[in-house]
Amino acid sequence: MRIRATVAAVSGALALSALAVPAAHAAAGTAGPAVTFSNVKVAQGKSIVVGAKAKVVVPVTYTLTHPASLKPGSFAAGPVIYLGDKITAPTGFQAGDEPGTCKTVSATVLNCTASLDIYPTDHDLLNSQAGTWKVGGLAVDAAKHLTWGGDLGYTKVLRGAALTVDASPEPVKKGAALTVKGTLSRADWSANKNTGFAGQSVALQFCKAGSRTYTTVKTVKTDGAGNLKTTVTASVDGYYRYSFAGVATTAAVSAAGDYVDVK
Repeated sequence: MRIRATVAAVSGALALSALAVPAAHAAAGTAGPAVTFSNVKVAQGKSIVVGAKAKVVVPVTYTLTHPASLKPGSFAAGPVIYLGDKITAPTGFQAGDEPGTCKTVSATVLNCTASLDIYPTDHDLLNSQAGTWKVGGLAVDAAKHLTWGGDLGYTKVLRGAALTVDASPEPVKKGAALTVKGTLSRADWSANKNTGFAGQSVALQFCKAGSRTYTTVKTVKTDGAGNLKTTVTASVDGYYRYSFAGVATTAAVSAAGDYVDVK
Protein backbone atom coordinates (compact mmCIF):
# COMPACT_ATOMS: atom_id res chain seq x y z
CA MET A 1 0.00 0.00 0.00
CA ARG A 2 1.32 3.40 -0.87
CA ILE A 3 1.80 6.21 1.62
CA ARG A 4 0.15 9.34 0.24
CA ALA A 5 1.26 12.58 1.74
CA THR A 6 4.34 14.06 0.27
CA VAL A 7 4.65 17.53 -1.14
CA ALA A 8 5.51 19.22 -4.38
CA ALA A 9 6.01 22.71 -5.76
CA VAL A 10 3.75 23.19 -8.77
CA SER A 11 4.01 26.42 -10.78
CA GLY A 12 5.48 28.13 -7.74
CA ALA A 13 2.60 27.05 -5.46
CA LEU A 14 2.80 24.47 -2.71
CA ALA A 15 0.52 21.44 -2.80
CA LEU A 16 0.12 18.15 -0.99
CA SER A 17 0.42 15.45 -3.62
CA ALA A 18 -0.36 11.77 -4.02
CA LEU A 19 3.23 10.72 -4.74
CA ALA A 20 4.61 7.79 -2.74
CA VAL A 21 7.52 8.53 -0.41
CA PRO A 22 8.72 6.39 2.51
CA ALA A 23 7.72 7.93 5.83
CA ALA A 24 11.30 7.80 7.10
CA HIS A 25 12.41 10.03 4.23
CA ALA A 26 9.54 12.45 4.77
CA ALA A 27 10.41 12.80 8.44
CA ALA A 28 14.10 13.46 7.88
CA GLY A 29 15.90 16.75 7.36
CA THR A 30 15.39 20.32 8.49
CA ALA A 31 12.34 21.14 10.56
CA GLY A 32 9.42 22.58 8.65
CA PRO A 33 7.26 25.64 9.32
CA ALA A 34 6.54 26.42 12.98
CA VAL A 35 2.84 25.68 12.96
CA THR A 36 0.56 23.90 15.40
CA PHE A 37 -2.63 22.02 14.49
CA SER A 38 -5.64 22.03 16.80
CA ASN A 39 -9.43 21.59 16.78
CA VAL A 40 -9.17 19.02 13.99
CA LYS A 41 -12.63 17.68 13.17
CA VAL A 42 -12.85 14.86 10.63
CA ALA A 43 -16.09 14.00 8.78
CA GLN A 44 -18.08 16.23 11.16
CA GLY A 45 -17.40 13.69 13.90
CA LYS A 46 -18.91 10.78 11.94
CA SER A 47 -17.23 7.57 10.83
CA ILE A 48 -15.58 7.47 7.40
CA VAL A 49 -17.34 4.79 5.36
CA VAL A 50 -15.41 3.50 2.35
CA GLY A 51 -16.97 1.23 -0.24
CA ALA A 52 -15.28 -1.15 -2.65
CA LYS A 53 -14.67 1.25 -5.54
CA ALA A 54 -15.85 4.84 -5.26
CA LYS A 55 -13.49 7.63 -4.20
CA VAL A 56 -14.39 9.08 -0.80
CA VAL A 57 -13.88 12.77 -0.07
CA VAL A 58 -13.86 13.42 3.67
CA PRO A 59 -14.39 17.02 4.90
CA VAL A 60 -12.05 18.26 7.63
CA THR A 61 -11.87 21.51 9.58
CA TYR A 62 -8.95 22.59 11.76
CA THR A 63 -7.12 25.53 13.30
CA LEU A 64 -3.51 26.49 12.56
CA THR A 65 -1.45 28.58 14.96
CA HIS A 66 1.81 30.11 13.73
CA PRO A 67 4.29 32.83 14.68
CA ALA A 68 3.34 36.31 13.50
CA SER A 69 6.59 36.37 11.54
CA LEU A 70 5.53 33.34 9.48
CA LYS A 71 3.41 34.50 6.57
CA PRO A 72 0.44 32.22 5.74
CA GLY A 73 1.35 32.13 2.05
CA SER A 74 4.82 30.75 2.77
CA PHE A 75 3.62 27.24 3.63
CA ALA A 76 0.87 24.75 2.91
CA ALA A 77 -0.84 22.45 5.35
CA GLY A 78 -3.49 19.78 5.52
CA PRO A 79 -4.96 17.06 7.73
CA VAL A 80 -3.93 13.41 7.72
CA ILE A 81 -5.08 10.21 9.40
CA TYR A 82 -2.72 7.38 10.25
CA LEU A 83 -2.16 4.07 12.00
CA GLY A 84 0.76 3.27 14.29
CA ASP A 85 2.41 4.77 17.34
CA LYS A 86 4.13 7.61 15.50
CA ILE A 87 2.88 9.77 12.65
CA THR A 88 6.41 9.80 11.20
CA ALA A 89 6.47 5.99 10.99
CA PRO A 90 2.88 5.02 10.17
CA THR A 91 1.59 1.58 9.25
CA GLY A 92 -1.30 3.23 7.42
CA PHE A 93 -1.64 6.77 6.09
CA GLN A 94 -4.23 8.90 4.28
CA ALA A 95 -4.06 12.56 3.26
CA GLY A 96 -5.71 14.95 0.83
CA ASP A 97 -4.95 15.62 -2.80
CA GLU A 98 -4.72 19.34 -2.11
CA PRO A 99 -3.68 21.50 0.87
CA GLY A 100 -6.26 23.15 3.09
CA THR A 101 -7.85 26.53 2.44
CA CYS A 102 -7.49 28.93 5.36
CA LYS A 103 -9.00 32.21 6.56
CA THR A 104 -7.08 34.59 8.78
CA VAL A 105 -8.51 34.99 12.27
CA SER A 106 -5.61 36.94 13.70
CA ALA A 107 -1.90 37.56 13.12
CA THR A 108 -1.17 34.07 14.42
CA VAL A 109 -4.35 32.01 13.88
CA LEU A 110 -5.95 30.51 10.78
CA ASN A 111 -9.23 28.62 10.47
CA CYS A 112 -8.97 26.03 7.72
CA THR A 113 -10.97 23.54 5.69
CA ALA A 114 -9.63 20.63 3.69
CA SER A 115 -10.45 17.08 2.64
CA LEU A 116 -9.01 13.61 2.89
CA ASP A 117 -9.22 11.77 -0.44
CA ILE A 118 -9.42 7.98 -0.32
CA TYR A 119 -9.20 5.81 -3.44
CA PRO A 120 -10.15 2.16 -2.81
CA THR A 121 -9.21 1.08 -6.33
CA ASP A 122 -5.69 2.43 -5.77
CA HIS A 123 -5.42 0.08 -2.77
CA ASP A 124 -5.20 2.97 -0.32
CA LEU A 125 -6.66 0.67 2.35
CA LEU A 126 -6.25 -2.91 3.52
CA ASN A 127 -9.18 -4.82 4.99
CA SER A 128 -7.16 -5.30 8.17
CA GLN A 129 -6.94 -1.51 8.61
CA ALA A 130 -10.66 -0.99 9.16
CA GLY A 131 -11.33 0.49 12.59
CA THR A 132 -9.93 3.39 14.60
CA TRP A 133 -7.32 5.71 13.08
CA LYS A 134 -5.39 8.59 14.62
CA VAL A 135 -5.76 12.16 13.38
CA GLY A 136 -2.82 14.40 12.55
CA GLY A 137 -1.60 17.24 10.35
CA LEU A 138 1.19 18.00 7.89
CA ALA A 139 2.71 21.36 6.90
CA VAL A 140 5.40 22.08 4.31
CA ASP A 141 7.39 25.16 3.36
CA ALA A 142 8.84 26.25 0.02
CA ALA A 143 12.00 24.21 0.65
CA LYS A 144 9.86 21.08 1.20
CA HIS A 145 10.69 20.91 4.90
CA LEU A 146 7.92 19.12 6.76
CA THR A 147 6.21 19.65 10.09
CA TRP A 148 4.17 16.76 11.46
CA GLY A 149 1.46 17.06 14.10
CA GLY A 150 0.32 13.75 15.56
CA ASP A 151 -2.09 12.41 18.18
CA LEU A 152 -4.72 15.08 17.49
CA GLY A 153 -7.71 12.80 17.97
CA TYR A 154 -9.32 9.71 16.50
CA THR A 155 -11.66 8.79 13.68
CA LYS A 156 -13.08 5.52 12.40
CA VAL A 157 -12.56 4.19 8.88
CA LEU A 158 -15.15 1.50 8.17
CA ARG A 159 -15.83 -0.94 5.38
CA GLY A 160 -19.06 0.00 3.61
CA ALA A 161 -21.90 -2.54 3.74
CA ALA A 162 -24.89 -3.36 1.55
CA LEU A 163 -28.10 -5.18 2.43
CA THR A 164 -30.95 -6.51 0.30
CA VAL A 165 -34.42 -7.83 1.13
CA ASP A 166 -37.07 -9.75 -0.80
CA ALA A 167 -40.35 -10.89 0.75
CA SER A 168 -42.53 -13.46 -1.04
CA PRO A 169 -45.11 -14.38 -2.10
CA GLU A 170 -46.60 -11.03 -3.06
CA PRO A 171 -49.48 -10.51 -2.52
CA VAL A 172 -49.92 -12.92 0.39
CA LYS A 173 -53.01 -14.16 2.21
CA LYS A 174 -53.55 -12.99 5.77
CA GLY A 175 -52.26 -15.63 8.18
CA ALA A 176 -50.09 -17.28 5.54
CA ALA A 177 -46.33 -17.75 5.78
CA LEU A 178 -44.18 -15.05 4.24
CA THR A 179 -40.57 -15.86 3.35
CA VAL A 180 -38.09 -13.01 3.69
CA LYS A 181 -34.69 -13.40 2.05
CA GLY A 182 -31.73 -11.05 1.83
CA THR A 183 -27.98 -10.74 1.61
CA LEU A 184 -25.51 -8.79 3.74
CA SER A 185 -22.24 -7.91 2.01
CA ARG A 186 -19.38 -5.53 2.72
CA ALA A 187 -16.55 -3.88 0.83
CA ASP A 188 -13.47 -5.97 0.20
CA TRP A 189 -10.81 -3.30 -0.31
CA SER A 190 -8.32 -5.83 -1.66
CA ALA A 191 -10.61 -7.19 -4.38
CA ASN A 192 -12.54 -3.93 -4.95
CA LYS A 193 -15.90 -5.64 -4.72
CA ASN A 194 -18.49 -6.50 -2.09
CA THR A 195 -18.39 -9.98 -0.57
CA GLY A 196 -20.84 -11.77 1.71
CA PHE A 197 -20.51 -11.06 5.44
CA ALA A 198 -20.93 -14.35 7.28
CA GLY A 199 -22.12 -15.02 10.82
CA GLN A 200 -23.67 -11.62 11.48
CA SER A 201 -26.85 -10.91 13.44
CA VAL A 202 -29.33 -8.87 11.38
CA ALA A 203 -32.71 -7.54 12.47
CA LEU A 204 -35.79 -8.25 10.39
CA GLN A 205 -38.00 -5.19 10.78
CA PHE A 206 -41.56 -4.30 9.80
CA CYS A 207 -43.26 -0.95 9.16
CA LYS A 208 -47.06 -0.96 8.94
CA ALA A 209 -48.54 0.80 5.92
CA GLY A 210 -49.20 4.44 6.76
CA SER A 211 -46.48 4.52 9.43
CA ARG A 212 -42.85 5.58 9.24
CA THR A 213 -41.61 3.53 12.18
CA TYR A 214 -39.89 0.17 11.81
CA THR A 215 -39.99 -2.33 14.67
CA THR A 216 -37.86 -5.45 14.99
CA VAL A 217 -39.72 -8.70 14.37
CA LYS A 218 -36.84 -11.11 14.94
CA THR A 219 -33.07 -11.44 14.59
CA VAL A 220 -31.60 -13.58 11.81
CA LYS A 221 -27.97 -14.65 11.37
CA THR A 222 -26.23 -14.64 7.98
CA ASP A 223 -24.93 -17.93 6.58
CA GLY A 224 -21.42 -18.52 5.25
CA ALA A 225 -22.16 -16.47 2.12
CA GLY A 226 -23.90 -13.60 3.91
CA ASN A 227 -27.39 -14.79 2.98
CA LEU A 228 -30.48 -14.35 5.16
CA LYS A 229 -33.71 -16.32 5.19
CA THR A 230 -36.62 -16.54 7.61
CA THR A 231 -40.40 -16.81 7.66
CA VAL A 232 -43.07 -14.71 9.35
CA THR A 233 -46.86 -14.80 9.46
CA ALA A 234 -48.48 -12.18 7.25
CA SER A 235 -50.99 -10.00 9.09
CA VAL A 236 -51.28 -6.49 7.64
CA ASP A 237 -49.96 -4.50 4.69
CA GLY A 238 -46.55 -2.99 5.20
CA TYR A 239 -42.83 -2.94 4.54
CA TYR A 240 -40.23 -5.51 5.53
CA ARG A 241 -36.54 -4.77 5.67
CA TYR A 242 -33.33 -6.15 7.11
CA SER A 243 -31.22 -3.83 9.28
CA PHE A 244 -27.58 -4.37 10.32
CA ALA A 245 -26.28 -2.41 13.32
CA GLY A 246 -22.64 -2.56 12.20
CA VAL A 247 -19.52 -3.81 13.98
CA ALA A 248 -16.13 -2.31 14.84
CA THR A 249 -14.86 -2.70 11.25
CA THR A 250 -18.03 -2.40 9.18
CA ALA A 251 -20.67 0.32 8.86
CA ALA A 252 -24.33 -0.07 9.73
CA VAL A 253 -26.80 -0.43 6.88
CA SER A 254 -30.53 -0.97 6.32
CA ALA A 255 -32.20 -2.33 3.21
CA ALA A 256 -34.93 -0.37 1.46
CA GLY A 257 -38.29 -1.68 2.60
CA ASP A 258 -40.08 -4.31 0.47
CA TYR A 259 -43.84 -3.65 0.44
CA VAL A 260 -46.13 -6.61 0.98
CA ASP A 261 -49.84 -6.50 0.17
CA VAL A 262 -51.82 -8.75 2.54
CA LYS A 263 -55.15 -9.96 1.17
